[in-house]
Amino acid sequence: MSASETPTPVSLDDKYTALDGRVLISGIQALVRLTLEQRRLDDERGLDTRAFVSGYPGSPLAGVDLEMGRAARHLEPAGVVFQPGLNEELAATAVAGTQLLDQVPGRRHEGVTGFWYGKNPGLDRAADAIRHANVAGTAPLGGAVAWIGDDPGCKSSTLPSSCEPMCQSLSMPLLAPATVAEIIEYGLHAVAMSRASGLWVGLKIVADIADASATVDLGPLRAGVPVPERVAKGPAPILLGPAALDAEHDMLTRRLALARAYAREHGLNRVTASAGNTALGILASGATYAAVERALNDLGVDEAAMDEHGLRLIKIAMPFPLDPAELAELTSGLTRVLVVEDKVPFLEGQLKQALYGAAHAPEIRGRDLLPARGTLGADDVAKAIATCLGIEPPRRERRRGLLPVVAARTPYFCSGCPHNTSTRTADGTLVGVGIGCHAMIALDGHGRGTQVGITQMGGEGAQWIGLAPFTDDRHFVQNLGDGTYHHSGSLAIRAAVAAGVPITYKLLYNDAVAMTGGQHPEGKLDVPSLTRELALEGVRKVVITTPEPERYRGVELAPIASVRHRDDLPEVEKELAAAGGVTVLIHDDRCAAEERRLRKRGKLPAPTQKVHINERVCEGCGDCGDVSTCLSVQPVETEYGRKTRIHQASCNTDLSCLKGDCPSFLLVEPGTKEPRKAPEPPVTAPEPVAAHGDETLIRMPGIGGTGVVTVSQILQMAAHLDGLHATGLEQTGLAQKGGPVVSDVRIGKRPPSGHVRASQGSADVLIGFDVLGAAADATLAVAAPDRTVAVLNTSVVPTAAMVTGRIPVPGHADAVARVASATREQICVDAHALSEELFGDHMPGQPAAARRRVPAGLPARQRRLDRAGHQAQPGLRRAEPRRVPVGAGRRARPRGRAQGRAARARRAEDVR
Repeated sequence: MSASETPTPVSLDDKYTALDGRVLISGIQALVRLTLEQRRLDDERGLDTRAFVSGYPGSPLAGVDLEMGRAARHLEPAGVVFQPGLNEELAATAVAGTQLLDQVPGRRHEGVTGFWYGKNPGLDRAADAIRHANVAGTAPLGGAVAWIGDDPGCKSSTLPSSCEPMCQSLSMPLLAPATVAEIIEYGLHAVAMSRASGLWVGLKIVADIADASATVDLGPLRAGVPVPERVAKGPAPILLGPAALDAEHDMLTRRLALARAYAREHGLNRVTASAGNTALGILASGATYAAVERALNDLGVDEAAMDEHGLRLIKIAMPFPLDPAELAELTSGLTRVLVVEDKVPFLEGQLKQALYGAAHAPEIRGRDLLPARGTLGADDVAKAIATCLGIEPPRRERRRGLLPVVAARTPYFCSGCPHNTSTRTADGTLVGVGIGCHAMIALDGHGRGTQVGITQMGGEGAQWIGLAPFTDDRHFVQNLGDGTYHHSGSLAIRAAVAAGVPITYKLLYNDAVAMTGGQHPEGKLDVPSLTRELALEGVRKVVITTPEPERYRGVELAPIASVRHRDDLPEVEKELAAAGGVTVLIHDDRCAAEERRLRKRGKLPAPTQKVHINERVCEGCGDCGDVSTCLSVQPVETEYGRKTRIHQASCNTDLSCLKGDCPSFLLVEPGTKEPRKAPEPPVTAPEPVAAHGDETLIRMPGIGGTGVVTVSQILQMAAHLDGLHATGLEQTGLAQKGGPVVSDVRIGKRPPSGHVRASQGSADVLIGFDVLGAAADATLAVAAPDRTVAVLNTSVVPTAAMVTGRIPVPGHADAVARVASATREQICVDAHALSEELFGDHMPGQPAAARRRVPAGLPARQRRLDRAGHQAQPGLRRAEPRRVPVGAGRRARPRGRAQGRAARARRAEDVR
């Protein structure tokens, strides 16, 4: 659709309210839409049902509860009840309760569909609850579906995960979507299968699906979902003695057979493409099937090449339980089968078992050709397919000379994070790493004691019970977040008291489950109540440390509790260690990221003072950065050498940098001034021109919390408004803690297929919001010197190691040179300097400078800003200046610092 044509009306609510047509929706939003779609389907069929959702947040499903809350105005009228769980086990038990509705006399509905969610370790924790519920069975008009978040790449988990073996152990059928659309499609089949078979059914949601978004055609999603039968099931069995044996036997025989029959009847496992004379079959499930599609595309294997090589593609939507007869049919006539899957050879083992002893059985390959480490990508799969076909894998030209090494960006505590202060301890102190933001100490342990292992969530400190009897070390410190305490960590403290071990728990009370989105912990107790609960548990002494001890004047605490200033933290630790037994230090300090959000929304007062460094006095010793280890205390190179500055736009006014005791530090009271008005764009940006065929692939490396995902969403919505297809993948991991984040966006005229993630040498545009991330090996691997145009923000944002002076701050020239060695063209602008000059804030500086490389017009961008609830014209004016350096056609090459400063000044003056 051209920019001049009348746009199709689009609303941000379409993802939940539209009944047909195409919508732009994320993987998490698709799960929410699934509950609404199920309710609509039941209503249309005259079924009086409701839906119930409960679980516990954890990546890649960390945002489910937040999205359910945002969609409440759609869910509640539709009869969808959302109740966050205290932990995964109790949430699964609550979902199991929905299947008992027909046993109570006061029931108001025919059935309730239950949905449980949690990451794979949460499935492990909930396994006993789900096992009981699965053996007991589901209701004919109810059904129970488990949304299981798998993180095979271990991006935001302590362990990599793959849920198939656990689902097999639970005798729980498992469906594996390969796309965002299939989350809804397979989710509806999961409910129907659960009702028909009486089993819980799992839905495997890997990070590359949960973190993805796509334009989805709503039309075919319901096709083939059967109407459930109204049959009398009878009461669920009480699982004791013979009744438990009978129920288990029924599950292992009749009910699993019903699940296999459902999959066969509805064609869930099927051949998706086949040559006339096939020889090699490629069998895959879920996200790995998408990797196969992308790999074939990268290898140039089109329909004609498939015929030439005799290929057959087999898509397994239900990896468990598989029907041996169906597997034999799907692979009939093949001489070889390549099984593509993550981690353990789960499908491969079932296929070998199904074909064992069969005449003319094909050779089966898989694990011997594919890595077991991390997430399988299209590049890994392409190599395996090329080996089977006897062809060369794709090789792209790489211009590599003697390139400088550029520093890597790693996650770290947010500016002003209370954990940055509370986790410090004396050298030699034995410290247990815990689950939560404070786990950052494992990535940078400087000044954080001697770290002794990390446990599962809720096990914090229990490792000392087994270790203490066999060592002469007499004390242990265990970090424990308040979210984990309310989830299950309180039991670990009770266990330590029962064992009588000498341990100090640092209970880090920041009033938010910040690692998964800033939620308040379910069942949260305030600090005074915590002190009383800990006293009842047998804790010997409690000390509360806080930056505002005056808040506790007149507050009734347990007799064993006292309050100290956070500056007394080292002394408090010594006192608690000397007290013996189990002691608790509660560090009460609000999450800095949440505090910043509340200030922006006017729910907290803004600080009356700010820290400023007089550069003429600063000697550049770096002591302030070493003492505070705050990312807003940034080294900066000047004509007088290395100095330090406070990056005001990111500073959360923690004031810990003042401990550096430096005369260059000033506390200033900011005055008031008129808000800056964004200037009119000095030039008119040209319409974008797609550089490569029907699809454009954009890779955007940046820093967590700076708007990279927002830019990705804006680009995708702009494409959607222009009538184009769009998909995106937000590779975040620990990005919320200032770590690297990468967004891949594909925009095209046809519905995309295959992995969204960029494969080797496939990126058309590289938008480097973070120049260090743009110069990283993983980023340059997807660039090609004959294809990729790089648009770079040359501002170097220091890492924690740079702030503390352990490594020098590199100039942007080294990073730009590295990018230039792997790309066709480079367009550079110091977007942060320009943004701060114009708006007093670095956040608008994510350069939408590649606009003319992206096939979405300015009217679509304006409508996208309208959808986001902003005033479009000021928003566009805010965006236009940062497009000017590219729109004006400037090309920047690596240069010295003095030249760079002069150029930045000229650019700012040009815009002014």
